[in-house]
Amino acid sequence: RPGPSIWRRAASVVLVRLLLLRRSPSQSFLPQAHVFPGGVLDAADSSADWRRLFEPHHGPPRFGLSPASPPRAAFPAPPGDGPDATGSDSAALPDDVALRICAIREAFEEAGVLLQGPEPCCALAPLPDLDAWRARVRSDARHFLHLCAHLDCTPDIWALHDWSAWLTPFWKARAVDTAFFLCCLREPPAACPDMAEVVDCQWLSPSEATESFLSEEIWLAPPQFYEIRRLENFASLSDLHKFCLDHASEGRERWLPIMLLTTDGTLHLLPGDELYLEDSDHLENNLSTEKKIEDIMKEGKKFHRVVIHDRHLYSVHVTIQPKCKHVYPKTYVARKSQM
Repeated sequence: RPGPSIWRRAASVVLVRLLLLRRSPSQSFLPQAHVFPGGVLDAADSSADWRRLFEPHHGPPRFGLSPASPPRAAFPAPPGDGPDATGSDSAALPDDVALRICAIREAFEEAGVLLQGPEPCCALAPLPDLDAWRARVRSDARHFLHLCAHLDCTPDIWALHDWSAWLTPFWKARAVDTAFFLCCLREPPAACPDMAEVVDCQWLSPSEATESFLSEEIWLAPPQFYEIRRLENFASLSDLHKFCLDHASEGRERWLPIMLLTTDGTLHLLPGDELYLEDSDHLENNLSTEKKIEDIMKEGKKFHRVVIHDRHLYSVHVTIQPKCKHVYPKTYVARKSQM
């Protein structure tokens, strides 16, 4: 792509048991979608001022996090990508520390959930002056540091585990490179939507989220649906937590979905799929065909794709082996009676 185009860095935290937030219909990006808490990285998230809160517990620069692993990009690698892409400020926090602070800050802004450490992860009870603090943090992200200092707590970056990363194409409303972290909570804390970006929130199991989507009670974008189906591989929260600990050294896979438009739906192609083409033209343009979904599915064997039949009916097809010792969703095919 000619010119200085870049993705905006962002972070999201998947709080398990799943916390899903319904975005306001007034939002330009994914209006009324149910999403995980998250948002765009702010310069305040990497501020050196955070050191005075972290250093009593762990030494800099990583404050006890495991050694950094660069995100594993299939295609493409964003400009300046690397384990520490915070820029020229040598005092700034490492990139993956800042992204974790970003995800925790956004969970507080959007859902009123404050993940605090360094003890095993827990969430503080809702603040009596929650709305006032959220308004301050929303207006200036530097106030999140002031809030943590006021409460004498530290954002629990240690409870956030690398999970995945998704890129949006440039033809979308905004081009975002979002790191997904996973956090296992023993008990789901009280969540309170901010009634600005978020108008509702609910705790669901992965299977409940899938059923709510198929019954049209909620709407999920394909990446969220994919990640929820991926979580259904785990029989218990302890199994999921153990997997995250064992997987810590592998880093995040970063994917850019490529859209293939058919006459009766859309295929979101992911790395490893036989139709996935590493071509920079797909940063701005979709693939298209005059064929139907059924015809395309009959022609192939090597699948890593989400099939969009309609707004509330997706199928996931995976026949390849996962990379980086991660897990992929099991193939999930919509029944004909649903179509």
